[in-house]
Amino acid sequence: MKILVYNNDTNRMETYNRELNDPMPYSKDKYLSVREFRGSSKSDVLWTDKRTMEAFNRLRELYGSPIHVGYAFKRIGEGGHSNMSQHYAGTALDIGQTMSSADRDRIRSIAINNKIFTYVEPKYLTPTWVHVDKRNPNPACSTGGYPLIKQGSKGVYVAVLQDALNTLGYNAGAIDGVFGNNTRNAVIRYQRARGLSQDGIVGCNTWRTLTTQVANSR
Repeated sequence: MKILVYNNDTNRMETYNRELNDPMPYSKDKYLSVREFRGSSKSDVLWTDKRTMEAFNRLRELYGSPIHVGYAFKRIGEGGHSNMSQHYAGTALDIGQTMSSADRDRIRSIAINNKIFTYVEPKYLTPTWVHVDKRNPNPACSTGGYPLIKQGSKGVYVAVLQDALNTLGYNAGAIDGVFGNNTRNAVIRYQRARGLSQDGIVGCNTWRTLTTQVANSR
């Protein structure tokens, strides 16, 4: 498996090659395997960021016992999620599916009380698992979702963008998480075809249109 990790400390994309049973990059003491992170996704390229891995490490340490991970990563259209799900960015984990309700309650409490993640789904929305994520807190849309990105941006949201553009036939080049000329040109071609402002910037309207079209294409 090829795994892209955005290092939030250095603002660099890192590339790793791992087998399914190997630990994820930055996973401490084999807390999270590639297989667990990938779940049922069919993708042979995965992406996440360092702070997501470190957040799970911290949660696991404070919990003090193994935490079942159902999955973390999905590509757009894989599974019943909103069109701008944080799973597509590799910054979300759905955990505790095989654990008791009391154990899940404890995990939620630890995550919330220690402010480990950006978002912890309320129990009434996910009563049989725990959703946690390290989403970017500055979405381009007022209703939430992904942040505005443009040429020069790096990270998991650029990888989502590149994957989406390539899926629809707008060649953004290899998925590398770096918003360069190829990605910008592909964005402009897509915006032109969809009647959007052709500025090469991926804001709310472009994200909404793009992610909806990809989700409907699978």
